[in-house]
Amino acid sequence: MKNTCRECGEGFIGRSDKVYCSDQCRTTFYNRQNSDATRFVRNVNNILRKNRRILASYNPEGKSKIPRAKLLDKGFKFSYYTNTYTTKSGKTYYFCYEQGYLPIDYDYYALVIREDYVD
Repeated sequence: MKNTCRECGEGFIGRSDKVYCSDQCRTTFYNRQNSDATRFVRNVNNILRKNRRILASYNPEGKSKIPRAKLLDKGFKFSYYTNTYTTKSGKTYYFCYEQGYLPIDYDYYALVIREDYVD
């Protein structure tokens, strides 16, 4: 039976339910369909990983304090984080994976590592 490929439009012979002439056409079709969503997710993940690397570079001991300007100079984006943790006293820690920060006085941040990250 002669079919027409969904991707390239070429005719091919195969099963009646086959819609692509090759694995390459099938892969190309699905990659093109999902490229916008994939690109968005990839960009967000890249930002999160960069934020994590920046926090880790300034926090080798597990606890430190750093001015906001230093984080911004390295390209840190405060609006991207993976989760938050609010203490009983109402302080909110922001985390990029296991690396976290807490806004404190005078544009400084306390950097921490969350040991029990995976629940």
